[in-house]
Amino acid sequence: MIKTRFAPSPTGDLHIGGLRTALYNYLFAKKNNGQFILRIEDTDQARYQEGSVEIILESLTWAGLKFDGSPTYQSRRVDIYSKYAEKLINDGSAYYCFCSSSTLDKMRQKQMSRGVAAKYDRRCLKLSEAEIKAKLDQGEPHVIRMKVPAGKTKFKDLIRGEVEINNSELDDQVLIKSDGYPTYHLANVVDDNEMGITHVIRAEEWLPSTPKHIILYSMLGWDLPEFAHIPLVLAPDKSKLSKRHGAVSVLEFKKLGYLPEALINYLALLGWNPGTDREIFSLSELEKEFSLDKVHSAGAIFDTTKLDWMNSTYIKLLDVQTLAGLCIPYLQDAKLINEQLTANNQQYIKKVITLEQERIKKLSEIPELTEYFFKQPKYETKLLKWKKGDLKTAKQRLEFLADQLKQIPNSNWTRNSLEDLISDLIKNHDLGTGDTLWPMRAALTGREKSPSPFEIAEVLGKEKTLQRLKIAIEKL
Repeated sequence: MIKTRFAPSPTGDLHIGGLRTALYNYLFAKKNNGQFILRIEDTDQARYQEGSVEIILESLTWAGLKFDGSPTYQSRRVDIYSKYAEKLINDGSAYYCFCSSSTLDKMRQKQMSRGVAAKYDRRCLKLSEAEIKAKLDQGEPHVIRMKVPAGKTKFKDLIRGEVEINNSELDDQVLIKSDGYPTYHLANVVDDNEMGITHVIRAEEWLPSTPKHIILYSMLGWDLPEFAHIPLVLAPDKSKLSKRHGAVSVLEFKKLGYLPEALINYLALLGWNPGTDREIFSLSELEKEFSLDKVHSAGAIFDTTKLDWMNSTYIKLLDVQTLAGLCIPYLQDAKLINEQLTANNQQYIKKVITLEQERIKKLSEIPELTEYFFKQPKYETKLLKWKKGDLKTAKQRLEFLADQLKQIPNSNWTRNSLEDLISDLIKNHDLGTGDTLWPMRAALTGREKSPSPFEIAEVLGKEKTLQRLKIAIEKL
């Protein structure tokens, strides 16, 4: 059975690049009727952040990526890694290293001053068994290092093709740290083997470590999984996407009002090409279409403009009831509506959302876009004047409109009726479209840009519309 895994470290929020790695693992497993496993790599106690595991789980759940079984926690498997490290020592494939941090620093500085790559010089490999035993008996701090063999390491990456490296370029990697916890390298290999992972799909930043992992597989006598190193998610300046470029964590995108379906769709296309011009895919459609042979090897630029377009596309597809439900928390946070909503409140909100649905790029825009529907807009008097017109004309038009609109019964207060009436008035009285509609729009919204005044008046209702026209007239 095909098995993939997503193996994040709980060192903070889940990065958007991490979600794409999880997505590719998920899609490949589902495409092949396999399993997608979650493994929490929490052995780095210095970098562990409380609450990070919960953030990872919340992020994956929100994105709709369901893993099979329960998560595996590496911190609960320390004895297993120690057992394999001891086996490697007994086989002569690993050794104890007692060098202090200061010793290692001096070693690296000396190597760098000579212009050579900084690597461990294997001085502890020269210790006799008696010396090693004595140091261990005395409780001297130590690590366990792998003994990289001579020769070359070759492997085929499913995305990058044939990869070859001289083992002389590899350092004797630490496998067990001085605190007794394994490094990523040992724990990663042991768990992938014991969990039956068939395909290791991860970011390209792990490509240089893969030869070390392959050597460990060989030392332990295990079959290799397939490797696929996906391109990094890059900022527009082609540097690695980071906080200085804006939102980067999954839950930040959730808070900003991106729909999970849109974000997943966008991330799938960020490095993978379906081979057609099609851009909108549901998660179930991606499960059928995805393949590693169409994943690019070059870095993928994260384009917020494209994501906004995709998110707006998904927002347009929502029924208004669902969209209103998603928008309400943002309106409540902005103090535009109360926590407790009546049926009338909900109906009014649906009308507002219906009017703005075509314009929304992300849900967090809702308070700013619709504020004037929930509170009297504030604006300077000069806003009521149309281009080269004057305030006197604006006042005359608003007084005329208010007088005419009073006569429309509530039952006939619709955008079509309002548009027909006002259009006829403009034509029959030679009022000028801009001189009439601009001050009406400004009076109702306090803005230069908005939906048409007819649409706004319909949602506001007759009473609020006339009240705002009266306030504008008093300003003038």
